[in-house]
Amino acid sequence: MVMVLMACVMAFSQCGSKPSSAENAAAENSAAAEKLTFTVNGVTFNMILVKGGTFTMGATEAQGDDAQDDETPAHRVTLSDYYIGETEVTQELYVAVMGENALSNQGKGLPAVGMDYTSCDFFITRLNRFTGRQFRLPTEAEWEYAARGGCKSKGYKYAGSDDLSEVAWFDDVRSGSHPVKGKAPNELGIYDMSGNVDEYCSDEYAPYSSDAQTNPEGVSEEGNAVIRGGSFCNEAFFCRVSCRSFTPGYVFSSLGFRIAL
Repeated sequence: MVMVLMACVMAFSQCGSKPSSAENAAAENSAAAEKLTFTVNGVTFNMILVKGGTFTMGATEAQGDDAQDDETPAHRVTLSDYYIGETEVTQELYVAVMGENALSNQGKGLPAVGMDYTSCDFFITRLNRFTGRQFRLPTEAEWEYAARGGCKSKGYKYAGSDDLSEVAWFDDVRSGSHPVKGKAPNELGIYDMSGNVDEYCSDEYAPYSSDAQTNPEGVSEEGNAVIRGGSFCNEAFFCRVSCRSFTPGYVFSSLGFRIAL
């Protein structure tokens, strides 16, 4: 059974932008650094190293009876090293890059939400101009591997624990999103990969293949953007590391994004 994400719907207006100069868009020199730190217009964010490796993607044993048809067949995936955001993109970083915040539920430390896929790409394009780097959305495989803890994975059902309340804001539609880093991180020191807000991946939604893959990028003809992680709107079921959802262009107040490098 394929499940389309149930989320809180909001009206979206594209935020305006105005030119501003970057302040110290510097990163550590070592390509193998465990963490890269960037600052854009006074706002600092961290990228966490995810060492490459091979893992089983999809309906692994930890998912039990919750695993759905679109999480099968479980299959082996090999990934190269990459970096992923320590947190979801925050509203502070969004304003630092875009120059304006027209997003709802504004507040310090809250994730940036309510953007369609094209708007995320526009943000990332501007961020790349500021930093001179090539940030992007993570692939679905990269997202799941990082959520599972990469090479440090302990095989949890959720991102960092089998007790979802330790690592996620979930199942409370009235609360709205929460400031990032309010719960415990996963094995790699990455926050909110389960719950808080859903996250775009770069892939378009498509069925899994049983074939082993290396650095896959999913593609389909439906034009549905993959969404991962679950949100404050969702029950625990949607916050599992293997749970897959998608949006055919809809914009939600519980939908944000995380960047990769």
